Amino acid sequence: MSSKPGTAVRDREAGTNAEAVIADQVLDARLLPATLTCWSVTILAIGAGWVTGVIVACALAVLALVSWGLLWTGIAHRSERRRVVATMVLGAALIGSAFACAGSWREHQVGVHPLRSVPGAATIDVVMVPGDDPKPVRSSGSGAGRLWVVRGDLREFRYRDRVVRGGGALVVLAAGPVWGELLPGQPIEFRARPTPPRQHDLTVVTLRPVGEPAVAGPLPWWQAAADSVRSDLVAVAGRALAPDPAGLLPALVVGDTSALSDRVHDDFVTAGLQHLTVVSGANFSILLTAVLAATRLLTVGPRLSLLCAAVALVSFVIIARPDPSVLRAAAMGSVTLLALLTGRRKQALPALCAGVIGLLALWPALAVQAGFALSVLATGALLLLAPSWSDHLRARGWWRLPAELVAVAAAAFVVTTPITIALSGRLSLVAVVANILVAPVIAPITIGGALAAAAASCWDPLAQLILRTTGPPLWWLLSVATEAAALPGAEITVPDGSAGGLLAAAVVAGGITALRLPRVRRVLAAVAIGALAAYVMLIFWLS
Repeated sequence: MSSKPGTAVRDREAGTNAEAVIADQVLDARLLPATLTCWSVTILAIGAGWVTGVIVACALAVLALVSWGLLWTGIAHRSERRRVVATMVLGAALIGSAFACAGSWREHQVGVHPLRSVPGAATIDVVMVPGDDPKPVRSSGSGAGRLWVVRGDLREFRYRDRVVRGGGALVVLAAGPVWGELLPGQPIEFRARPTPPRQHDLTVVTLRPVGEPAVAGPLPWWQAAADSVRSDLVAVAGRALAPDPAGLLPALVVGDTSALSDRVHDDFVTAGLQHLTVVSGANFSILLTAVLAATRLLTVGPRLSLLCAAVALVSFVIIARPDPSVLRAAAMGSVTLLALLTGRRKQALPALCAGVIGLLALWPALAVQAGFALSVLATGALLLLAPSWSDHLRARGWWRLPAELVAVAAAAFVVTTPITIALSGRLSLVAVVANILVAPVIAPITIGGALAAAAASCWDPLAQLILRTTGPPLWWLLSVATEAAALPGAEITVPDGSAGGLLAAAVVAGGITALRLPRVRRVLAAVAIGALAAYVMLIFWLS
């Protein structure tokens, strides 16, 4: 019996729509192979040397020729899948070959830099421009004996009456309070002894200063304005809040950890909340969401709203210091905001991939920085894992807000754990719960701190009034961090290094795969409940 014509037409349309959806999903991921290829070849070129990078570039060029030949001869067109795969391989190979050549060139330039030929026992005069605030080495004590890490760009150096001008990334490891007061963008001059860099990250040398630095040029006006805003925020926070909240708020808002105590820092590390004390994509997402919400309340048009968001983004980048890590966070935060505004992950994934490729093109050294990997992975988890996990929980009766909080915290934790373990060899067992508990107060603190920073430059009483409203959220955040860090077994020691990271990645991948099976989920739920009950009993027994 034949079907009706209308039914046949609807069936054909349904089949066409299904194929279109599948094609869209493939196209949405078309930048993913290119992104992974660019990232991998840049790591190889920087970490293994420029010779390895050139070999990889040649191999990718051959692969691109093969893919192009398959497309040109029509062999890849025998099926839609072959054509799509050949096209994606061609694009990834071409851009990967270009990135391998660029990374090899950068690595070669660093290897033949004139500073590399200076003997380690020699003393040179260096003029450099710090690119970020000095970072304290927390384990080095305090006061005059504290060590500071200063990263910047070389302007020139003098050795044996010879002046060599040129660029290059430098790392300065210095002791003394003067080094902790340096400002980004302020040229300085000092004497130092060069030593080989500790890491393969396109750093030319590590400098050990002999004496204190001297100012060698004017501070750019935008950096002076940013320093004024940061200083005013720290000062007004000290007047309006208790010592611990006053030191924490600038770290949460603009990444200024100068007033953050070591005790609070250690509690945040143990509780798995240390990512809150640096500028991350979440800061930009909260700020841009607040700006767009304000423009919507004021019935501003879409173009003016976008302009306001762009101005806020650039201003925040300058205030939080426009170093590569902050720019990376700005790019990741913009991608996250795109996902939140559109509600369509298929648009955010290409944006994330394009952002990663653009950042690696501008700063290849980001490829080997753990902060970059953590940011990209956390953003990817927010876009790809968290929504499906939240939908899974809501389908089983969870309310929307708890489901989203648990899904976001769990997704970010599982994808960043392997890198955290590889770097530190420590695993926080309370990180997911602590992040869930503090999630509702991060946005009020960030928005209140940003408003207070803007008001502090105009009217101090208004800034203090705004900051006092952040007192309860800050108290809750500090209480969660302190209590979570004080729990027995809050943090455990695990194997670190590459072996520990790979083992953790295998466990995470196996756990995510196993959770897709209903029986495994029930068994793991029973084990988790039993472990939690035993843990609670242990806490009461030890208290």
